[in-house]
Amino acid sequence: MGSLSEIVGRRPPGRVCIIKPSSLGDVVHSLPILPELRRLWPEAHLSWVVSRSFRSLLEGRSDLDRVIIYDKGPSGISAKGLRGLARLGATLARERFDLTIDLQGLLRSGLMTAATRAPIRVGPADAREGAGWFYTHTIEAPRASVHAVDRVMIAAEALGGHRSEPQFSLPIGEQDETWAEATLSGVARPTLILNVGSRWLTKRWPVRHFAEVARRAVAEFGAGVVAVGAPEDRELVDSLRESLGRTPVLDLCGATSLLQLAALARRSDVYLSNDTGPIHLAAAVGASVVGVYTCTDPKLTGPYGPRAAVVKSCVWCAPSFRKTCDRLECHDEVSPDRVWAVVRPRLAHAIGSAA
Repeated sequence: MGSLSEIVGRRPPGRVCIIKPSSLGDVVHSLPILPELRRLWPEAHLSWVVSRSFRSLLEGRSDLDRVIIYDKGPSGISAKGLRGLARLGATLARERFDLTIDLQGLLRSGLMTAATRAPIRVGPADAREGAGWFYTHTIEAPRASVHAVDRVMIAAEALGGHRSEPQFSLPIGEQDETWAEATLSGVARPTLILNVGSRWLTKRWPVRHFAEVARRAVAEFGAGVVAVGAPEDRELVDSLRESLGRTPVLDLCGATSLLQLAALARRSDVYLSNDTGPIHLAAAVGASVVGVYTCTDPKLTGPYGPRAAVVKSCVWCAPSFRKTCDRLECHDEVSPDRVWAVVRPRLAHAIGSAA
């Protein structure tokens, strides 16, 4: 029968569908597959199925021909979500794909894969929720021991690509760059961006700890402080501002698009964040990122890049991967002192570089 790369190589696919609808960090981690597939099949028509919330990360890319939107509706099973899945299935069936690559490996993405009716349907060997039933071929890249970005590159290699340095590219426009430059024009350097939110309570390093790091940055370096986050992070950002008292904070919570946030992060001197989607956006544009990992494993989903660093919890249960917890020992075990020890030299370097 031959290897997957041999099977695909016998007749290069004309129409290829990539399935990775969400979440923000997952989509960012998967971006490096695009330039590799384009090098592999320069004449192929490449499509990507993605949730509407993340379409801006893909639209306008020179190495992608079509973005197919999935309207998933609210979390969990809902009438809107089922209707969206049905509409998507009909769209995918009409596209006559030759090859479908499921990078998600869950039931929902498996159903999308099946809907394409592609003769070759590829997914991870350790797919969950029964998604593997919908694949004709699988790729071995154990999620328990391999970083998400490296899993994507293993998939590209299995399809015939070469092992190469992952390339992250975001379609940040001139308007986004101009906005970011103007927004930070009145903020002191070095600039410290804080992302205090996260969907999981267990991932949220205490706001008071973020505030302590910010106070030290202002006291020692005269740093400018910027708070970012989604609209649902409003209460956390308000708490941060209250903790910082008279320290000026540029509050951009809920005020940026994804590409504006990426442009903003690229201009920051340090981007300090919980384990949440935007940290991966910041790492992708080469920002100096410091991630606080309380209950998750940075070896699997940490910020990826040469300027990315993490401070992780060392408590007995970490990484627990639990969304709820009555103890939260990890929150205080990652002390402000530990985080400051990583942030401080980065701020000092920024001052030296600007001198």
